[in-house]
Amino acid sequence: MFEFEKLTVYQKTRDYNKEVNVFIGKNRLNPTIKDQLRRASYSIMLNIAEGSGRFTNPDKRNFYVIARGSVFECVAVFDLLKETEGLSDKQYSNFYKYNLFEFQY
Repeated sequence: MFEFEKLTVYQKTRDYNKEVNVFIGKNRLNPTIKDQLRRASYSIMLNIAEGSGRFTNPDKRNFYVIARGSVFECVAVFDLLKETEGLSDKQYSNFYKYNLFEFQY
């Protein structure tokens, strides 16, 4: 088992990605928005994994900062979907439940 697989934030992100992929599969979305959401959600998980493998704290932090930026990107996409595609408050809140933006470096 790799170290990143033990991280709670990685496990939450993996679950988050599952939910995002189910959401994308069940909803007819603008192809550009769908692609952006998928890439941003993957970026969170992949940057956490890659950052955990770095040897210096500044190097790790850089990847974690990028992952955090991708969290904000996902929030912005869901905010847009709420306003333009009729995403319900319940669906919107469902993606907030992960609290991915609270992880520590």
